[in-house]
Amino acid sequence: MYKEVYQEWLKNTKDQALLCELEKISGDEKTIENKFYKELQFGTGGLRGEIGVGTNCLNIYTIGKATEGVAQYVKAHGGKIAAISYDSRINSDVFARRTACVLAENGLKVYIVKELMPTPFLSFATRYYGADVGIMITASHNPAKYNGYKVYGSDGCQITDKAAAEITGYISKVDCFSVKAEDFEKYVSEGRIEYIGEETEEAYLCAVEKQSVCKAEGLKVTYTPLNGTGYRIVLKMLSRLGIKDINIVTEQSKPDGNFPTCSYPNPEKPAAMQLGMQYAEKADSDILMATDPDADRVGIAVKTENGYKLMSGNEVGVLLLDFLLTVRKENGSLPKNAVVVKTIVTTKLAEKVAAKYGVKLINVLTGFKYIGEQIGRLEKEGGAEDFVLGFEESYGYLSGSYVRDKDAVVAVMLITEMASHYKRAGKTLWERMAEIYSEYGTYAHKLLNYEFAGASGAKEMEKLLKSLRENIPEEIAGKKVTGYIDYLTQTKYDLPKANVMQYDLEGDAQVIVRPSGTEPQIKIYLTVAGTPEENAKDLVVLENAMNLKFGK
Repeated sequence: MYKEVYQEWLKNTKDQALLCELEKISGDEKTIENKFYKELQFGTGGLRGEIGVGTNCLNIYTIGKATEGVAQYVKAHGGKIAAISYDSRINSDVFARRTACVLAENGLKVYIVKELMPTPFLSFATRYYGADVGIMITASHNPAKYNGYKVYGSDGCQITDKAAAEITGYISKVDCFSVKAEDFEKYVSEGRIEYIGEETEEAYLCAVEKQSVCKAEGLKVTYTPLNGTGYRIVLKMLSRLGIKDINIVTEQSKPDGNFPTCSYPNPEKPAAMQLGMQYAEKADSDILMATDPDADRVGIAVKTENGYKLMSGNEVGVLLLDFLLTVRKENGSLPKNAVVVKTIVTTKLAEKVAAKYGVKLINVLTGFKYIGEQIGRLEKEGGAEDFVLGFEESYGYLSGSYVRDKDAVVAVMLITEMASHYKRAGKTLWERMAEIYSEYGTYAHKLLNYEFAGASGAKEMEKLLKSLRENIPEEIAGKKVTGYIDYLTQTKYDLPKANVMQYDLEGDAQVIVRPSGTEPQIKIYLTVAGTPEENAKDLVVLENAMNLKFGK
């Protein structure tokens, strides 16, 4: 089947670069199979795949096909307006313009950024213009060979499972070589495509600033945008905060989709933070902050007596939660019915902090869209102001209801204010985290990723997950299984069905297994809760058990 599709692409491809790629892989059966054995799967996260030719890759034809499907869906629901943004990745600007042209050809009014802008800005712009759909061209923090296509609803939140299924139906009927679109500049001259103006950016920055809780002053900051969209707007925010001592990581300061200094531009990865830490050490900064390419995640390292220490997403999330609840309670701005939202794979320590303040904590499935969905529910009930913080272990944070996705710009602002607050009190974020562990108990976490590339990998991953469901263990790595939840079949919690398995272990430990929604991977989240020495040992034992199970 894939050979026939390959031949069809050889016959119909007009783009010269893609045609050359098709001719280059002629005779390479394995490569042809991987590029054509299936179409990229469209879901609530949109599309994500390697850049290149083929039905299983991101290119102008697969982008055009997806956009035609989205356009048909929007029109079927009476929609007329779209907003588009893109990041620094290879061909992001090309894909954004292709998207804009297809939407305009379908009669939609399109607002598009003049230059690359963060994902949260797209969420904001969608709401600002009253758009019926928002589209962000990004692969977030993935390696350079990837790009992606995220779709947002009129609420500024990533689309629901129901909407994704309906859009998939429209996409399936589209011939990628029959999608109509004319020249981008023609649509601009006709007013069918319009650039998003500076007033929208200013409105966004003002909305971010409204989430401020205290002064940020006297802090020495090193910042890196990791060659992504934060290069301009994050610096604007730091300047508006009054931070004057800002040290920029030169090699990572400008947009570059090749990410020349780190193969994986993800602040979760220590390797991506190394150059920034060197800069921070030379400048004697109090803190290093790094945003990923589409500036929806932020990672930090803080100066300690023993050098700079990286802090995990779980730790920063708990620090922000503790900080916001403490400061807002002290200044009287904490809502009476305050709500905090986190994902099920995010640290259980947050539950203890929320309980101390009598704050309601809601657990949702993995994916910030589910946090955004909770904000939407609060808004419908007239309680949007009750939302204090949403966060996930993968370095995503949001305070405020002005967007419905994680936002590194507001996170940078709040982390800066938090670090300044504790610096005035004579302590670092590292020391404050130690105090929190002392009060509530020490939790340690580790994320494991197992890759299953290509057609054979997809089959192996499906087989493994099926086996896990059919063989529920009584113990894992010597720890008794005290509870098991299969989120595909559970009815206890009001959550959508999801391909996630949760194993609760003795001693408040936990193992959660799920396939990635954006990459050919199985992700495993480990939690242990003992002394630091016990945690280090238990994590090694659990990881070894997972490696044996998943063949690493």
